[in-house]
Amino acid sequence: MASEVTTASGRRPLSGRAGLTVLAIVVSVISVLPVLWMVSAAFKSRSTVTDGSLIPREFTFDNFVYVFTEVPFARYLWNSFFISAVITIVALLFHSMAAYALARLRFPGREKIFLAIFSTLLVTAPVVLIPLFVVVRELGLLDSYAGLIIPAIFNAFGIFLLRQFYLGLPKEVEEAAVLDGCGHWRVYWSVVLPMSRPILSALAVFFFLANWNAFVWPLVATNDQSLTVVQLGIASFQTQYGSNWNYILAAATVAALPMLALFFAFQRQIVESIKTSGLK
Repeated sequence: MASEVTTASGRRPLSGRAGLTVLAIVVSVISVLPVLWMVSAAFKSRSTVTDGSLIPREFTFDNFVYVFTEVPFARYLWNSFFISAVITIVALLFHSMAAYALARLRFPGREKIFLAIFSTLLVTAPVVLIPLFVVVRELGLLDSYAGLIIPAIFNAFGIFLLRQFYLGLPKEVEEAAVLDGCGHWRVYWSVVLPMSRPILSALAVFFFLANWNAFVWPLVATNDQSLTVVQLGIASFQTQYGSNWNYILAAATVAALPMLALFFAFQRQIVESIKTSGLK
């Protein structure tokens, strides 16, 4: 009887784990199928783009040629890349400095400042859209790269995640640097930043992808065609060629490639950053 109980009890975790594995595989397949269909449809002709098959019967590159020749899609890609890269670099620098100050420096009102920053996560983007537009217009930043970049730099989630990471760093390393004569800035620049590479890599992916997919704010802040970002370009392309899904999906596939590449390259850092933040 004891051996039977042991066997039965030993099988339960195994069957439960198998069930979770099957569930994870099913969810993964459901998540990946739309991406595979998009990529497959991008290589189909107009007559077969909606046939529902994952393997194109008429394999063609004409859709991509059309996208890059009939509309300035390369310009859209460059605008999105430039804006996303600048926001990512500047945001990481400012957010890391703010997070280090909130985690390590002692000054009056530190907790209240952090609470005020953290509370902005409760405010959705549509709530501040009109006030933000008024401020940007009064500053004369509409239809400019500055108008697209500056309002998107602040991100309370980035400050929160970095602060949680810095709270987990051993203080002994920083104290040893202080004993060697380093000030707060030298400790931050020479000690803390090199130790922050994993979390900064993960945040770089988050920031870059969030701004690469930006749609609402670029739509509101720009009318200049030379400043059109890739998501607006796809939207206008769909309006112009509403029934030509082969061209639309080809443009969407090109726009998705940087996101997929960044995710697969930095997926380990993304998972580690979530563990570090204490989020479950």
